[in-house]
Amino acid sequence: MNIILKDGSTRTLNQGATGLDLATAISKSLLKDALVMRVDGALLDLTHPLHDGAQVEIITRSHPAALDVIRHDVAHLLAEAAKELYGDDLQITIGPAIDNGFYYDFARKTPFTPEDLEKLEKRMAEIVDRDEPITREVWDRDNAVAFFKSIGEHYKAEIINDLPAGEPISLYRQGNFIDLCRGPHAPSTKKVGKAFKLLKLAGAYWRGDSKNAMLQRVYGTAWADDTQLKDYLFKLEEAEKRDHRKLGKEMDLFHMQEEAAGSVFWHPKGWTIYQTLKKYMRQKLEKAEYVEVNTPELVDRKLWEASGHWEKFGQNMFTVQAEEGRTLAIKPMNCPCHVQIFKQGSKSYRDLPLRMGEFGSCHRNEPSGAMHGLMRVRRFVQDDAHIFCTEDQITSETKSFCSLLLGIYKDFGFNDVIVKFSDRPEVRAGTDAVWDKAEESLKKAVGEAGLAYTLNPGEGAFYGPKLEFVLRDAIGRDWQCGTLQVDFVLPERLDASYIAEDGQKHRPVMLHRAIFGSIERFIGVLIEHYAGRFPLWLAPVQTVITTVTGDADAYAQQVFEKLKNAGIRTEMDLRNEKISYKIREHSLAKVPYIIVLGKQEAENGTVVLRMLGRQDQLTLSLGEGIDRLQKEAQSPGHE
Repeated sequence: MNIILKDGSTRTLNQGATGLDLATAISKSLLKDALVMRVDGALLDLTHPLHDGAQVEIITRSHPAALDVIRHDVAHLLAEAAKELYGDDLQITIGPAIDNGFYYDFARKTPFTPEDLEKLEKRMAEIVDRDEPITREVWDRDNAVAFFKSIGEHYKAEIINDLPAGEPISLYRQGNFIDLCRGPHAPSTKKVGKAFKLLKLAGAYWRGDSKNAMLQRVYGTAWADDTQLKDYLFKLEEAEKRDHRKLGKEMDLFHMQEEAAGSVFWHPKGWTIYQTLKKYMRQKLEKAEYVEVNTPELVDRKLWEASGHWEKFGQNMFTVQAEEGRTLAIKPMNCPCHVQIFKQGSKSYRDLPLRMGEFGSCHRNEPSGAMHGLMRVRRFVQDDAHIFCTEDQITSETKSFCSLLLGIYKDFGFNDVIVKFSDRPEVRAGTDAVWDKAEESLKKAVGEAGLAYTLNPGEGAFYGPKLEFVLRDAIGRDWQCGTLQVDFVLPERLDASYIAEDGQKHRPVMLHRAIFGSIERFIGVLIEHYAGRFPLWLAPVQTVITTVTGDADAYAQQVFEKLKNAGIRTEMDLRNEKISYKIREHSLAKVPYIIVLGKQEAENGTVVLRMLGRQDQLTLSLGEGIDRLQKEAQSPGHE
């Protein structure tokens, strides 16, 4: 039989040949590296028989598709190791591959400890060395249920019993361990490799239902080789150091507490960053000819019903009952309110595009388990805007917005921006014809903007397709922040119109857009991106003046007043402490510049500037020092 390879060439094999036979026929090196194969688009085990005319690609461990397979393989290694170590004290449940790794949930009365993770890892490595064949078996449903019950694996029996009737029951065996799994898997445990690490323990309800038993979840990571593993573990270590919750506390920026779950208590230094970002964005939007508005936080349910948000988003809204019997919702987004401003008075085509921005305070009833510091909150402020335009203006407005957004991200040091195109979701408003038009318009616009993008199927907003802008931070992590959505639906539902050149009423197109996304989350991203070492223009405290001896206190007061008058955010430290102690303390607080003053500086009218993260220092006249700080402290949006 003839097999078609990815490069278009063919191989002739005997009837019943497998992927292993194909890899052997091609080369010994390929056979050594092969994990699974893709046959006619589907991933399969290498032991699967091939058919005449099959289109086959051998997947090696360096292939992008290999990581999920490796992680699933390692999850099975973990389950096998757990059964060997803890036997009848433990039942296995599920163990999928996830982003950057895998987990496995176990039912066990005795809690796992960090020492258990070390034992499990050691046993997993031993299983790899055994080179146990991993083989697929297809079982009858009733036999499979009876088998798992007979060995005390009642969770696994329940899963099999709940599978759709007629679905083949696929089990994978390695050594004395057998597990329910669709596969595919590598041919043997040695092929999986040892580039894995168990990371942490957590609790998880069986099938995600709090009414069910609590299980123990073991998280791990797995990669194609040791280099990738070490790189990931380094990033994890760096991420822990940069955790915005930890740095936010150390730098006295903000705190959160149970009495206001999901809302931020901004301290003076954190609020300085917040206001600096808003001022910067206002400068950018003013140049881009946006108008700023402000809309109510409490809005009648009827408007949300008319817009479609109540049906699609109502479960995430906080509501209150007004005295007159109305149900008011605390707005989770700003778009319906902006339409209400657009509808006041008559609009002409000459008024378009109308770019309407708002720092809108929004509330969303996020699940308690989903909230995470500043990254996911219930109360937040969006740097939201809606551009009301004609269909002919979609392309030019998209290009302008993309240019504005990329320029802003560059100002914060984000030069690596990924663009994703999200098309229609299953639950949506508007006809297929409207969605066809919206998606075609946005694809044309982003193409003319010269931006490459990847598809993100089914992730559009319920009213229109969107672009998602993903930032890559200093340690290589991705953060989705900005969005642009093309909306033909809301103007129709909320009866927005303008008078076109033909004298008739037409519907405007709404472009929903954000750049920061939410200010809270963007600050969280910035804290971690900069590791708390903000550029001077954004730092809440830009300089601290500290003295070597009391002889310089009077001069320090003069320097302090001059810096304040020059617009530099500065503090004074005249404590009777060693200068090395004070420098260390303010360095840990991530102050960009420490100004050291002693008797000599007071006599000469000079300042010594110590820059954060550098061992050297700079001696300047007071005037030169102020000029340097003023220039560096100007925001990128400053004229």
